[in-house]
Amino acid sequence: MSLLLLFYLFFAAIYTAAAQQRSTNITLGSFLTPTGNSSWLSPSGQFAFGFYRQGSGFAVGIFLASIPERTPVWTANRNTNPIFPSNSTLVLKSDGRLVVEVGQGQDIDIIDNGLPITLASMLDNGNFVVYSSDGMMWQSFDNPTNTLLPGQILSNGKELVSSASESDDSTGIFRIKMQSDGNLVQYPVQTTDTGGNAYWASNTAGRGNQITLNLEEDGYLYLINSTNNISVDNLTTGGFPKEKYIYIAKLDVDGIFRLYSHPFGHGNWSVLWSTTADKCAPKGVCGMNAFCTIMDNEPQCRCLPGFSVVVPGKWSSGCNRNFTARSCEGDIDYYEMRALENTVWQSNSYASLKTSTKEDCEQACLEDCNCEAAQFKDGNCNKDRLPLIYGRRSMDDSNAALIKVGLPANIGGGGGGSQVGHPTETKKQLRIDILVLSISLLAFALLVLLISGLLIHKSRVWRYRKISESRDGHLCEDVGPRGFTYAELQQVTNDFNEELGRGAFGTVFKGVLAEGQKLVAVKRLEKVLEEGETEFQNEMKVIGKTHHRNLVKLLGYCIDGPKRLLVYEYMSNGSLADILFTPEKQPCWEERIRIARDIARGILYLHEECETQIIHCDIKPQNILMDNRCVAKISDFGLAKHMKQDQTRTYTGVRGTKGYVAPEWHRKMAVTVKADVYSFGIVLLELITRRKSVDWSLSEDEAVLEEWVYSCFDAGEVSKVVGEEEVEKKQVERLVKIAIWCTQEEPSLRPSMKKVLLMLEGTVDIPVPPSPTSFLSAV
Repeated sequence: MSLLLLFYLFFAAIYTAAAQQRSTNITLGSFLTPTGNSSWLSPSGQFAFGFYRQGSGFAVGIFLASIPERTPVWTANRNTNPIFPSNSTLVLKSDGRLVVEVGQGQDIDIIDNGLPITLASMLDNGNFVVYSSDGMMWQSFDNPTNTLLPGQILSNGKELVSSASESDDSTGIFRIKMQSDGNLVQYPVQTTDTGGNAYWASNTAGRGNQITLNLEEDGYLYLINSTNNISVDNLTTGGFPKEKYIYIAKLDVDGIFRLYSHPFGHGNWSVLWSTTADKCAPKGVCGMNAFCTIMDNEPQCRCLPGFSVVVPGKWSSGCNRNFTARSCEGDIDYYEMRALENTVWQSNSYASLKTSTKEDCEQACLEDCNCEAAQFKDGNCNKDRLPLIYGRRSMDDSNAALIKVGLPANIGGGGGGSQVGHPTETKKQLRIDILVLSISLLAFALLVLLISGLLIHKSRVWRYRKISESRDGHLCEDVGPRGFTYAELQQVTNDFNEELGRGAFGTVFKGVLAEGQKLVAVKRLEKVLEEGETEFQNEMKVIGKTHHRNLVKLLGYCIDGPKRLLVYEYMSNGSLADILFTPEKQPCWEERIRIARDIARGILYLHEECETQIIHCDIKPQNILMDNRCVAKISDFGLAKHMKQDQTRTYTGVRGTKGYVAPEWHRKMAVTVKADVYSFGIVLLELITRRKSVDWSLSEDEAVLEEWVYSCFDAGEVSKVVGEEEVEKKQVERLVKIAIWCTQEEPSLRPSMKKVLLMLEGTVDIPVPPSPTSFLSAV
């Protein structure tokens, strides 16, 4: 029995010692300095309470001491001034106050709970606890700042508030609150707890009034009803390794609530979960009268037209007018309307009306002196007053924001400057001068008409003669294509003497129009459909009315029995294939990206902007022509409608290689505009790499361009695709991702040409694309 008693006392002593190791006690008189003994460590050394570096000074708080970068998880005095100078002293005074002494007898309380402190403890779980003679009086776990630690809860009515910046842990502009209705919601600071201000919610309202947010040691983040311990919602599944890892849930500076993990010792923070991946989702990130847009996966803030940022570099301050607004007595001539497409704000409308067009909505706001902005969508026009809040640009939203802005002569006065504009007297005089000038011009015009009337009769006969000599379907160049006879085109091309090129659909010859000695390219079509003259002529007129900077202009056509010919403007620099695949002519990276944008704009016009939608069906470098200024122009657009069915599979001769032809042609699926998107993706890969889509002189792994580029991208070796050319890896990766999205085998996964152009221009984020064949493999 005595031996058993001895063993019992021995193990009890060990247990008591272990229990005492769970916290580091700070007694009265203990002190810290930033440059000396700067912190009180927990027993394991994982957490510490004390000074940590912040900007040009030091803050007081709790931080992770077990990793090289001191990561703060709680900060004192966030709402006043958390930064202290290097000569400060943190001391637990004999009178029971925990203060920072900053010199000249000035003490700043760190914890002020009314009762004198008798003891403080830094616990191993990261909780800093303060005791009075009556027991525990305060703990950091009940007063979180921006971070939740394992074992800590965010209880009913409590909230986390983000830091002002990465280098300033004072109060920021976002908060996440555990509401009394059981809903966990994110808001901007200094806003009411209403749905209009929320930008994320757990949607657990009504599940009880004692819901708490909890974080466990294995990364399990969940909501639970604390009265009966019934689970309400699991934000993460948990189950991550407990050993050698620390987990924290933090409301970051950008307003997104994230769960992080970090290995003890060396390593980096990893994001395991977040409330959103959209960095423009947090409301208020750009302040009033500004909007957020995503560029390369990062948010950027921009002011409304006619506005400038209040505090440069601090977008949360918002934007102010850089012109002086007029009262309702001002006139309409002082303002103009500026449109921001795909941009939306939280509605602050005082009036709504139905309008058929965006222009009607602009005019309605312009004529209403109370209207400072309007939003137009689907025929609805909502008039707003400033300020506009929670603005963002989203390519998935067709809303157009219409901003009333002072005319250029009136901009620059600033919000508080003197009124700028045309004085009333000056405007009246100007109107009188205009009236006098108009009357004088009218009198002169009448005189000219009288004189010219004598010549009308003579000119009429001549004009009628010219009209009678014109062929049916002969239209002026500005209206539509001109009809030629075969004999005329023989003469124009000197009997088809000078061949410019040969393709699957015909041969192109150089020609000269007698009138004006204008150079043209005449394409003699082969294997065309046996369709009627009227149908072919009507189709040519439709195509002839397409006018775009990046389309080769169709000047005329010929229908002579079975013969079909087309007359195009002459392109002096040949085709894209001529310069791209000739080493001494190859354009530089910037020029190739410009060419890609030119091609994308031309295809977008064919798909969405011209009178009749046209699917090209044969986008390839040989059909991209270059003018004398090296502007890329698409040729042969619309001709696929006149080709035989078997002519759409020209580039399928090489086994396993699809060339420029979209896979749906081979699967006999309905062909849509996405077929052109696929072909553009192949051309974009050729522009990036300066090589052909199929080159069997290379190894089998590199022969098929799209497969080789994706393997380089998947392996993180995207720089290989540009060879020795010096191009920033980020730029190459961006263009490669666009091309991979375009060449997805499943048409529905390919973006529209409008989205492709926005990605090329850098105005939208580009997600990581899947393997081009992954969808079909899954099917």
